[in-house]
Amino acid sequence: MARYFITGGGTGGHIYPAIAVADALKDDEVFYVGNPKNLEHDIVKQKDYKFLGVNVHGMPRKANFELLKWGFELSLAVLKACYYILKYKPDAVFGTGGYVSAPALIGAKLLKVPYMMHDCDAQPGLVTRKLAPSAKCVSVAFECACNVIKNKKCYVNGNPIRTEFKTLTKEQARESLGLDNKLTLCIMGGSQGAKSINDAAVEALKNLDMQIIFQTGKKNYDSVMKKLPEHKNLIVKPYFDDMVTVLKASDIAVSRSGSLSISEICASGIAPIFVPYPHAAGDHQRKNAKFMVDKGAGIYLEDSEINEKTLCDTINSAIANLNELQKNSLALAKFDGVEKIVEQLKNELR
Repeated sequence: MARYFITGGGTGGHIYPAIAVADALKDDEVFYVGNPKNLEHDIVKQKDYKFLGVNVHGMPRKANFELLKWGFELSLAVLKACYYILKYKPDAVFGTGGYVSAPALIGAKLLKVPYMMHDCDAQPGLVTRKLAPSAKCVSVAFECACNVIKNKKCYVNGNPIRTEFKTLTKEQARESLGLDNKLTLCIMGGSQGAKSINDAAVEALKNLDMQIIFQTGKKNYDSVMKKLPEHKNLIVKPYFDDMVTVLKASDIAVSRSGSLSISEICASGIAPIFVPYPHAAGDHQRKNAKFMVDKGAGIYLEDSEINEKTLCDTINSAIANLNELQKNSLALAKFDGVEKIVEQLKNELR
């Protein structure tokens, strides 16, 4: 039995791929390294993995006192990760990029523990770009990401997604949610929600005659509920723990263009309308969305342009091209990402 450290956090796009790999290592011993103040702590708490906490947050973009403070915080987090490595002696570390994974991956590099990385975006993040050269191998979701990663073993695996995306049918998903077998729209702004999408959706609901599943994000839920019009076919929650069922029940999705959201949308065969988060690091959400649009597998709507009219017009455009968008989206799905990553990880250990 091997022992692994799995690390990644902050957003669902970093957490759920890490969890999918951890679940696939069920015959081995898994420790999860993350920030106890973040979403990953709540998700891992529902699992049987031991959680090892490191306190770190995203790097400030300006050179000021906050950057100095962050550097000190990261150094302490790396020391703590090194302590965990020396105490539990993992055979390997697997990280999904982002600031939360940095302490454990840097610790692995310093202590000569083999590590593997996965980056989910078309434009790999800073942590991936800096630490990839010393990794045993690197996994990516988009082929174009290999162009900026300095590692000879760069594999295009797609994102690790949960096995239920392969097995759950649309009919089963709709029945589970109490929905009829009719046209269904999913509106979501990622795990944190998106105010611009929410505001446009609240107004657009008055003109949308279809079944709607609406994830508002926890911090926006109360304000949305105050403005929400009457709608007979509406399910609204701050956050859905089971996004597999939500997406598999849907025909169209209005979504941010984080890489995991894209992978899960493709695996569900949905016609997507992407509203990229305009302040994403390295502008990676726009690049992700552009990749999908270029493949004929999505429609693009700029965050600054979304309102009731543009959203309704774009949804109608998606309906008019529904079959083509769904077919092209499903064609980009990669269902075996987890299996490939686990195989590569184990091969590097051998």
